Amino acid sequence: MPSTGTQSSNAAQPGTTTHPAPTTQRGKAKENRRQALLTAAASLFALNGFNRVSLEDLGAAAGVSGPAVYRHFPGKQAVLADLLVTVSQELLDGGRQVVEDSADPAAALRRLVEFQVDFALGKPDVIRVQDRDLSNLSEQDQSAVRSLQRSYVELWVDVLAGVHPGTDAAELRMRAHATFGLINSTPHSVRSHGRRMAAGVARPLLERMALAALLADSAGDAPPSR
Repeated sequence: MPSTGTQSSNAAQPGTTTHPAPTTQRGKAKENRRQALLTAAASLFALNGFNRVSLEDLGAAAGVSGPAVYRHFPGKQAVLADLLVTVSQELLDGGRQVVEDSADPAAALRRLVEFQVDFALGKPDVIRVQDRDLSNLSEQDQSAVRSLQRSYVELWVDVLAGVHPGTDAAELRMRAHATFGLINSTPHSVRSHGRRMAAGVARPLLERMALAALLADSAGDAPPSR
């Protein structure tokens, strides 16, 4: 899902929303309905595009009336913002936890690849929505998504610097972006003639391919050709 970026940040991002865990039955029911709306939005936006989906469509897919959507979101653009900003924050938080729990850069890199593959296989609709409909967010929410994504990219760059010491950061950043392109192609690459490849088959293949790209020697490190 990350696209471009050169800066990292640990600060709270503008436009980022947080949703504390509800403590009452009513609160839990409301949160479950909000999550159902986000799941429906990801599916409908991926299938039809943001501009062709109405609030009535979202409500019907989540089992509520169109006007009832306003109990959870002020409008359709807010649904898209919550979907993309929240998932970007989750990627960054999850990636940081992976690195923190890893013994060394090599282990962190393997686990980051597994983490990203899990995301790509688990949320292909979100990837399609991000690719196609990011421009439909407000400028503030676009900025929030891009800032979170830059931080996520730089997390990978920092880990790669430990695996390839002395390598220029621009090259490490290119490796990270190329790997995201490989892994995040799953909404298209795991389908063949309308049939979806099983995750058990796609997952190890994606992980091996991604690690091969990330661990390949730099041009300057390659042995001389004969």
